[in-house]
Amino acid sequence: MQNQNWQKTKLMENKITSLFKNKEQGILNVYVTAGYPHLESTIDVVLALEKAGVDIVELGMPYSDPLADGETIQNSSQIALKNGMHLDLLFKQVKEIRSRSKIPLVLMGYYNQMIQYGIDQFLATCQSHGIDALIIPDLPVEIYEKHHREQFKKYGMSMCFLITPETSDERIVKMDEMTNGFVYVVSQSSITGKTADISKQQITYFEKIKNYDFKNPTLIGFGIHDKKSFDQACKYANGAIIGSAFIKALGKSMEEFSSEGSGPFIDDTVRDFINKII
Repeated sequence: MQNQNWQKTKLMENKITSLFKNKEQGILNVYVTAGYPHLESTIDVVLALEKAGVDIVELGMPYSDPLADGETIQNSSQIALKNGMHLDLLFKQVKEIRSRSKIPLVLMGYYNQMIQYGIDQFLATCQSHGIDALIIPDLPVEIYEKHHREQFKKYGMSMCFLITPETSDERIVKMDEMTNGFVYVVSQSSITGKTADISKQQITYFEKIKNYDFKNPTLIGFGIHDKKSFDQACKYANGAIIGSAFIKALGKSMEEFSSEGSGPFIDDTVRDFINKII
């Protein structure tokens, strides 16, 4: 069984740390691109996910060059940008969500977005509007440690670093040390969106991760797309992250119902999708 020393680590209490303190296994984190499928969909989608039993919502900040994302999420990001999504509007939507929801919220985006917004202002806005943690795949851990770790601490913002099958043992320890939310375990050496069954090679990797002495909880992402892959991932980590499969479900429903972005179409789509996972 994975070592649970992270339970004893004294971190600043927020909705992320509280969640893992009270629920050790079977955590479901669902990714959704803010402003997709329609500009005003974000609030309805997040509230529907919470109602359906999701534990964490990961909100993607639409970006023109999302390097870690596959075609599905890239397309959703382009649609959101065309819809008019931008960070100020995203924060406004997050504030509305937080007034109606207690679900942990994680922002996923890219380092350049933070720089353009102003890193101190970005972190302050995250704090004041109710964001609990950040995932910034292209923020080097060395840059974070040297230049931003104290800023994150100042604003009580958790940071979640990613590890991959190619990450060295020494670097895994470093990523875990710098993380204070959850370690994002990338399941495969590719971009998001792959939907093949979990391979024997991946299982070997998961077993290795399971036996690490992490100080943080772990969530497995990339390629988790149905109940089978979710349940498999949960055997080796505290939970898993589903992104592209959910984005596809939203897109398919949008085409079928031609909705204006809210109402029963979103509630029904979210409920039907999550009920097939948990």
